[in-house]
Amino acid sequence: MNNAPRDLAARLADLLRREHVAMVDFLLALADFDQQRAWRELGYAGLFPFLHRELGLSKAAAFFRMKAAELVRRFPDVVEPLRDGRLCLTSIVELAKVLTPENRDDVLPRFFHCSKQEAKAVSAELAPLEEPPRRTLVTELPREAPAKRVETRLIAAETPSQSVRRGEPVCLEVVNDVKREEVSRPRPRDESVPLTVSLSRLHVTVSRAFLEKLEAARLALSHARPGATVEDVLEAGLELVLAKNAKKRALVSRRRPPAANQPVVSRSDHVPAAIRREVWKRDGGCCQWPIASGGICGSRVRLELDHIVPKGRGGGSTVSNLRILCRAHNVLAARLAYGDEVMDRFTGCAGRAQGR
Repeated sequence: MNNAPRDLAARLADLLRREHVAMVDFLLALADFDQQRAWRELGYAGLFPFLHRELGLSKAAAFFRMKAAELVRRFPDVVEPLRDGRLCLTSIVELAKVLTPENRDDVLPRFFHCSKQEAKAVSAELAPLEEPPRRTLVTELPREAPAKRVETRLIAAETPSQSVRRGEPVCLEVVNDVKREEVSRPRPRDESVPLTVSLSRLHVTVSRAFLEKLEAARLALSHARPGATVEDVLEAGLELVLAKNAKKRALVSRRRPPAANQPVVSRSDHVPAAIRREVWKRDGGCCQWPIASGGICGSRVRLELDHIVPKGRGGGSTVSNLRILCRAHNVLAARLAYGDEVMDRFTGCAGRAQGR
């Protein structure tokens, strides 16, 4: 058996441990440097300009390290989680907002292994705004500027992040920087500003529940429409609403039954709905492919039903012989079962088959 991948993985894990240790050593030295105000002797007004100008860090990198150094000095308990990788720099800023000597035992573990957006969600839960502003914003590009590119943002400091790409005409935004007196003003409930003949910009304040549904819908569309944008997801939902309304109003003609002499086509790869539901429930709606370090892939994107014993080799469409795999691992399973030479003939379609 080729041990090269495992050896490379072990080396990467070792390098990552060294990176964590080096980062903590840097932060400890930086905290001491800041406590001595040594940056002042070098002509800087504070730690941030020293990091940005003297050490050449980007503003974001300088800011995260400055906050981390402050937190390390105030709470030595964060040192070991940073050293072993449970805590990362991108979550430090949010942790610093809510960590106190009284709550550190309970709060600190909640930030372990959190992304920046997940840390924002925890921070917002622990210290929510008293009166979070909620309003619809509409912006307009200058008339002289051609609207060739429209920025799409999904900002929600109190919610998990969803992936939103730039270049789309819809802008969902949770605004948390509005003065309270502005919130009390009566504002139009819905507004849109045309950018071009075919594009408009729409700003909508949304709830946590909305964002969760948006992400669930994006995952549901990931197989049929990989890389679906916010506009794609919302448009698909609107189409369903309109189709349901048309059906309710008898605006849709019923499908005609096949003619008497027309054969009914039966799919050979059909899996009964009851079995599909049981497999989906058992596998929790995520990819079950085992990974070498333990556990499973866990992806929820582009999921497919896979026959553990391939149908071509007698495997049946039973609950025990079916599992959920993401498309990439479904293709990999097919290659392991039939070999690359066979599967190369079906490049581009091997992953679509539900039962190999």
